[in-house]
Amino acid sequence: MAGSHAFFDDWRWQIKNCISTVDELVNSLPNKEGLSEWARSNFKEAALPFSVTPYFASLMTGSANCPIFLQVVSTSQELLIDSTEFRDPLDEEKRQHVPHLVHRYPDRVLFLATDRCASYCRFCMRKRWVGQGPTPMRDEQEEAFRYIEARVQIKEIVFSGGDPLLLSNERVHDLVTRAYSIKHIEVVRFHSRMLSFAPMRIDHELCNIFKQYSPIYLVTHFNHPREITEQALKAVNLLIDSGVVLLNQSVLLKGINDDEMILVDLMRALVKNRIRPYYLHQCDVITGASHFRVPIARSIDLVERLRGHISGLCQPTLVVDIPGGHGKVPLRKNPIVKEDEHFIYLQGYSGGIAPYPKD
Repeated sequence: MAGSHAFFDDWRWQIKNCISTVDELVNSLPNKEGLSEWARSNFKEAALPFSVTPYFASLMTGSANCPIFLQVVSTSQELLIDSTEFRDPLDEEKRQHVPHLVHRYPDRVLFLATDRCASYCRFCMRKRWVGQGPTPMRDEQEEAFRYIEARVQIKEIVFSGGDPLLLSNERVHDLVTRAYSIKHIEVVRFHSRMLSFAPMRIDHELCNIFKQYSPIYLVTHFNHPREITEQALKAVNLLIDSGVVLLNQSVLLKGINDDEMILVDLMRALVKNRIRPYYLHQCDVITGASHFRVPIARSIDLVERLRGHISGLCQPTLVVDIPGGHGKVPLRKNPIVKEDEHFIYLQGYSGGIAPYPKD
C-alpha cells in the first residue's frame, strides 16, 4: 500500500515522520470520526514511547479492533500492572556481562545493537529499555566484540535491540564485518520488524552488504497476514536474491492473531513467499501486557488444531520463554494417551489412536 506523500517510499522519511501523538494518529486513519472518540478516551502515554511509521499506520482500518492498530497504540490497559508480571521477565540485565550483550545460552549471544525501533510494539518484552536508552555507543560495541572474541564456545551472534536495521547501511556493514572477523563465529543473525514497519528499508545497498557474507539469517516478525503486503514481499525477494535466509517469529496475541484461520493464512503466506515459520511465542510476562496474553492451555489447543491441516513447513513451534531467563521450551499436547507393558499408544491429529512398540 502506498501513501500520498512524495517521499513515502523513502525509509528515512518514514522514520523522520513517525506518528507520535493521538492527534496525528486520528488524522492519519480512515473513518476518523468513528475512531476519534475511542482513541482520545483510551490512548494513554506510557514508559514505552508511542511511535508508528506512516507506512504501518496506512495498513490500519478505522476500527478499534484493527489488528495493526492494537499492536502499536498505547491504551489505558497498558497501565494495569499484574502481580505476575516483570519489568525484565527474562533476567537479561543479570546476563549482560558487558553493556548491551546478553549471554544466556552457551553457544550464542544477543547483541543489542540499538534501543530504537521504527514503531513500538505494546507487548515488547524489552520495554524497560527500548526507545528510552541508553543507546549503545560504538566503543561499547567494541567491548562486546572483545567479549565474544575471548570465548570460543560462542558460535552465533544475534543482532537485535531495538531494531538493528534501523541503523545505517554503514553501521550494519561495520557490525557484520566485525562479527565475521572473529574466527569462531559461524552464523550471524538479525532480528527485525522493518519488513512490517518500513519494508522500503531493504534497499540494494543493504542487500549488497549481506551478499558479501554467508550465512546471514534474518528473522522477520510478521504477526498478522495484513502485514504481508506487496511492498513487504518486494523486500523479501531482494533479501532472498542476496542469499539471506529468512525465518519468521510471531507472538500469539489475544484479539490480534489468536484465531485458527488467521494463523493458517499467516503461516501459508510466509511459506508461499519463502519465509520459514520459526517460533510462535507465548506472550512474555512483561509489565502492562496482560491484555495480550492468551492462556497457555488455549494456546496449545489452538496450535494443535493446525497440526495435520497445514504442511509441516507451515507449522511453527509454539514456545514460552521461561521467566527468569531459563530458556525457551516448546509447548505441545502430549501425543501419548496411555501405555502398557508392550506398547505406547499415540494419538494422531484427527483423533485416531494406535499402539507403537516400546522396544
